[in-house]
Amino acid sequence: MTSFSEITARQAWKMQIEKNAILVDIRDSTQFNLSHPKNAFHLTNQSYNTFQQQCDYDRPVIVVCYHGVSSLNTAAFLIEQGYERVYSLIGGFDSWVKNNLPTENESKFNPQMT
Repeated sequence: MTSFSEITARQAWKMQIEKNAILVDIRDSTQFNLSHPKNAFHLTNQSYNTFQQQCDYDRPVIVVCYHGVSSLNTAAFLIEQGYERVYSLIGGFDSWVKNNLPTENESKFNPQMT
């Protein structure tokens, strides 16, 4: 894949379960800590090196923001960095919640990425 694709919240959830996709939430820390997709990695400038060390380049990566706009730039960046299967969540976290998909509110800075 030389570019990223946009997917729905339901597709993202299915991909997380069936293909071991990692959800990366790029929202600010306050919003992430209030609620985020279950098992999401909080991707920030500060956590990028950890993410890079722990996430295989061929593992599907789904980028989540507030409403599906900011995730487009991050998805493009990840493709430039060599990640092979990158997706942007259409509608962002707002869509995730509207689809009644699992969320959590504890901070998981470093979820298991195996």
